[in-house]
Amino acid sequence: MFSGFKRSLPQISIFHHPSSPPSIQALALLRNALSSPYPPGKPSAPPLEFDLEVVETKPPTADQLRTILTYITPSRSTAPPALSAFLSAHPASPGPGEQPQNMKGIVSLVEQNPNVFKWPVVVDWNGGRASVGDVEGVKAILEAIRQQRDGEVKQDEVDQPKGWFS
Repeated sequence: MFSGFKRSLPQISIFHHPSSPPSIQALALLRNALSSPYPPGKPSAPPLEFDLEVVETKPPTADQLRTILTYITPSRSTAPPALSAFLSAHPASPGPGEQPQNMKGIVSLVEQNPNVFKWPVVVDWNGGRASVGDVEGVKAILEAIRQQRDGEVKQDEVDQPKGWFS
């Protein structure tokens, strides 16, 4: 009856570092998707609609990292999520035995040396998707938003709770 009220724009955050080439590329992709036809090869297509929050040179909070880790960990995986997913191969990064043991440790490490973090982190908070240090993951998030816009995936099917009445 009031299904029009349920529809909201996807909330996308990019934790961006201006010295990171993948981060620069991901931010350009996101901004182009908002202002130009999407997909880019289809001039008749409208731009995507989403709210973009750019957080520059600041890592996600420990709580945000916990949530992001659930988005990047496959649901069928039995292995515990690895905190190392957020750490780069930069020479200043800690070795395998020296890595932080919790999210707060990662945040404080990144605040001390931003080069140890895998920039960018792009999160679709509504869709439960995230990409860490990977431009291809950003493209996948944009493609999922496009599929929703074009009706290839129905929003109602995504948000339907599973239970007695389904």
